[in-house]
Amino acid sequence: MYDFIAIGDTVTDAFIKLKTADVVGTPDTPDYKICLPFAEKVPYEDVFVIPGVGNAANAAVSASRLGLKSALVSNIGDDLQGKDCLDAFKKDTVGADFIKINQGLKTNYHYVLWYGPERTILIKHEIYPYTLPDIGAPKWVYFSSVNETAFPFHNVVADYLDAHPDIQFAFQPGKFEIKLGKEKLSRLYKRTNIFFCNVEEAKTILGDGKTEIKDLLLGIHLLGPQAVVITDGPKGAYGADKTGLYFAPPFNPEEMAFERTGAGDAFASATTSALALGKTLSEALAWGAVNGMSVCRYVGAQKGLLTQEQIQAELSKKPDYKVSGM
Repeated sequence: MYDFIAIGDTVTDAFIKLKTADVVGTPDTPDYKICLPFAEKVPYEDVFVIPGVGNAANAAVSASRLGLKSALVSNIGDDLQGKDCLDAFKKDTVGADFIKINQGLKTNYHYVLWYGPERTILIKHEIYPYTLPDIGAPKWVYFSSVNETAFPFHNVVADYLDAHPDIQFAFQPGKFEIKLGKEKLSRLYKRTNIFFCNVEEAKTILGDGKTEIKDLLLGIHLLGPQAVVITDGPKGAYGADKTGLYFAPPFNPEEMAFERTGAGDAFASATTSALALGKTLSEALAWGAVNGMSVCRYVGAQKGLLTQEQIQAELSKKPDYKVSGM
């Protein structure tokens, strides 16, 4: 029996490190853009190809490194990229029992334009026949990010969760889940034990014009989740459950990020794994803050994912770090 099973799409990321680009606007404005010369040859510095990533895949790897027996429910193609993904999961002892190899289809492949610490991702999700195998009764199921063509696969997941009420459920909606809207996914929201999104995603999900963090936390909670976590990039994260409201400041605010891909996944998966290991929400948020910070030190979403011992070592270096009540 698995402790932690993640459900979601798997991709290979090709990071293209740009030498130069024009940046328009600031991160907190809607016109924030990276601009490249049109119809020109644009030089790049380097490229890094990283297989077996994606929100759910990152979570499965994170849980495995944190000591949980984890597996992934996903789709790949019968191509070299799919084989590379399977090899990557084997290396991190992530169970591949529920990964479907689709004959004649490609594995998802994304291009990441990396400039400074930020990135813009060119995405293309292949159209797979989404099915849910019998995954047994794991302690936790973590659902995130499938193709927009997958619906109503989300209801299949909801049916399985309803039939297994003892399973704890973590929900981190991806771009396409948010696009579907909260009404179509109401069954998942109501079944959620802990929910993750960032500030902008929370505003989009609720669509009521509210911007205050407490209003966003309450608004998401009223959709059904028992606990809600909203991240705010390098500014920190906020959490709420029946024990109270919490703020997790950035772990090392003085440390400049090298590359931020996967920081949100690292935060959410470490928080969920800590809960699975018996931690309180405030303790779990501290784990999330450390894991998210560590991922920002490397290229890609997984190299910086930590073990329990490494998280504890980081926390011991900063005894004054504290997740506080709000």
